[in-house]
Amino acid sequence: MTPIPPFRLALILGGARSGKSRLAQELAEGFPPPWLYVATGEARDAEMAARIARHREARGPQWETWEVPLEVPHALARAGKAFGAVLVDCLTLWLSNLLTQKEDRVAGTLEELAAAVQALGCPTILVSNEVGWGIVPDNPLARRFRDLAGRLHQRLAAAADVVILTVAGLPLLLKPSIQGRP
Repeated sequence: MTPIPPFRLALILGGARSGKSRLAQELAEGFPPPWLYVATGEARDAEMAARIARHREARGPQWETWEVPLEVPHALARAGKAFGAVLVDCLTLWLSNLLTQKEDRVAGTLEELAAAVQALGCPTILVSNEVGWGIVPDNPLARRFRDLAGRLHQRLAAAADVVILTVAGLPLLLKPSIQGRP
């Protein structure tokens, strides 16, 4: 992969188990510690609790973890300049949490996220699942989720210095493009 240029905001997209979280952690660890991991997942069953514990252990002691299933913009505002880098994993899970728990606040919260990311005083890495390559979902909630995720990704990609797509563990640098065009 082409070396990653310096960035203030990086967006990493990909499918499930594509290597995006591992890449995000490697990028964050290229900055001075301490690092902040903003986790949007919740341990709603034993398997997920074990998965979260393994990931937390693998990150090590220089990582601070905040479990933030809904209030990601507020967490980013609270982080300020206290960290060498902030990693948010994963935006599509966060969006799903919003749609199922605070649907009336989704549009405003997406705007809050964009503003919080712009105001954050340290390099920020956002991880999200690319969900737009499948079939059109058969129900309104799933279609709304897909559409909101696509709009969120476009908005964040436009603001990001670096956008990377991961497929089968391989990162593909989308922005800046080879031709220098976004």
